[in-house]
Amino acid sequence: MAKTDSVSPRPGHWVGRTAAATAVLLSLGLAGCTSSEPPAAPETPAATATTAPTVTAEPAANAKPSLAGETVTDSFGNPDFYVTVTGDTLAAVAEVYGFSEAKVAGFNELAPGTPLAPGTRLRLLPAGPGVGAMGASTEDPNGIPTSYTVVPEDTLAGITYRFNVTNDQLAEANKVPYVHEVGNIYFVEPGRTIALQKNPVDSRSGTGDAVRNSWGTGLFYTTVDGDSFDGVGYQFRVSTDELLQYNPSLVENAPIPAGTKLRLIPGELAVDGARGTFTADADGVPLTYTTVPGDTEDGISARFGVTALYDANRDTTETVPVWYRYVDGVSGELLPGQTISLSLDQPINKSAA
Repeated sequence: MAKTDSVSPRPGHWVGRTAAATAVLLSLGLAGCTSSEPPAAPETPAATATTAPTVTAEPAANAKPSLAGETVTDSFGNPDFYVTVTGDTLAAVAEVYGFSEAKVAGFNELAPGTPLAPGTRLRLLPAGPGVGAMGASTEDPNGIPTSYTVVPEDTLAGITYRFNVTNDQLAEANKVPYVHEVGNIYFVEPGRTIALQKNPVDSRSGTGDAVRNSWGTGLFYTTVDGDSFDGVGYQFRVSTDELLQYNPSLVENAPIPAGTKLRLIPGELAVDGARGTFTADADGVPLTYTTVPGDTEDGISARFGVTALYDANRDTTETVPVWYRYVDGVSGELLPGQTISLSLDQPINKSAA
């Protein structure tokens, strides 16, 4: 049975879908700035992840041997700057990093074909605001963008293009499952400041045992030496505040002892829209949930780490998406007293008569 302690719904967690429409319980806001003409998708390919912004002597993975200069990469390994050596040309640099010569020239306020002196530090990402990412950003001493504050009319494509990160990298940096729109809730919300990079973590972090549900969501994790709030958060997309809330024994800014079993979802803690009781298997994986007044699909999904509640509760007649009944289909509020499935492995299928 679940405890009745109440916590705030988990921001950014996977949510369910109502019979009428997909909706989201929690809103995520993030920021962006962009170049003058951000495309629908970033032109720069993502590089292999690293642990922190560094300057390396290695060109990007797709670089040709003719480029021998230094590449400055971000925390994910994406190349943001290149320092030229004798013989480098704009055309060669652009080809190596997957741009047109005109694009790299534009990033650096140069004309195509401009000769490059050795030691020239070329930008491999836009130099400032543009359509879809017009807000203010911060940078580290190497010029790597570290955070951004969203302004009206920003777009996810504009932000990822301006700062040379992928959607998944942006989600990881902010410890959320996704950054795309779900229902009518957006990750890109004006006024929110978002992280563009992740902090360095111990190489041993994340090698402990995890218990996951049938959707692959991490429910519990047993820590090992080297684990930290950031290491666990990046891997399982759970913020430090959430970890502290779900695990009262933890102390902020203190090491997490090896062998600690961490709860990664609200689970036994009730949230708005999911205050009922549930059953679980021997590993603690939730199996069924009994609704109470005020429960919603979104609240239940957020509390138990469920990606798509309807998939575990499909109507056998296939005349409606799910068999369970609603008080209000638009909001996703469910009729109280119904026991529904929380597991794809043990669905509850019946007719919605």
